[in-house]
Amino acid sequence: MGVVVTDAEVTLADVLSLRLSIAEPLADGARLILRLRGSGEERRVTLGASGGRTRDAAVAVSLAPLDLGPGRWDAYLEQDGVRARIQSVDPGFSLDRLDAYALGRRTLAYRAYRTRNGFLALKIEPAEPGADVRAVWFREGRFEVTGLLAYTGLDDDDEHRRATLALRNGDPDATVRVAATVQGVRFHAALSLCDVLAATPDSQGSWEPYLEVDGVEGALPLGARLDDVEGKRRRVHYPRALVDGVPIRPSFTPGDELLLEVGA
Repeated sequence: MGVVVTDAEVTLADVLSLRLSIAEPLADGARLILRLRGSGEERRVTLGASGGRTRDAAVAVSLAPLDLGPGRWDAYLEQDGVRARIQSVDPGFSLDRLDAYALGRRTLAYRAYRTRNGFLALKIEPAEPGADVRAVWFREGRFEVTGLLAYTGLDDDDEHRRATLALRNGDPDATVRVAATVQGVRFHAALSLCDVLAATPDSQGSWEPYLEVDGVEGALPLGARLDDVEGKRRRVHYPRALVDGVPIRPSFTPGDELLLEVGA
């Protein structure tokens, strides 16, 4: 069928915007088909004709009315009774675009991407407010972290908001808390590694960091889900710090949430 996506993006309005390179013009009745991996559930969208001589076409599909559930949806084009999976040469996405997309308050996050085999697909997952980590480091006996508040609906402005970084290990009496800085949707926090070690029973355990921000309901877990690096526990490794001979190291859970591991 000769259809290749050269640019794919989900806009801020949750519209799938595609630029297609096509060997033959799209005809009346051509359909975009999204197929959920695992179940085979499908959604079909009829596309308009692209014209008699064009070799490229723009397609825009509103995703919210399609009632797409979480998961990965592969994209197909069906025309004249023939269905073919849509190839993609779009090399990826802009993190700036994803940051802008994450500023809105959403229940689902849609993302267009190219699969390892070079095909177009959609990734859909629940969009809960969180603190997306951009940098983690140890400095002068402190653990420091910076990042972006995602899906909170806050404005990306210069307003300062009161915030607290809290570390939890399952024992409500062992919480470590420190003031954090939030300006607009950007955050920074630093805490003493000595305080973490002192609060860790038998110098062995894992701490889950959360951010509490005025004007945002509930605690925001620190994680890293907006970029394209999945499985960070296997792929992202930070150096450790030694405090009184005890190692402390940042890491990620299998769900890409940040951990501070003591004595591992």
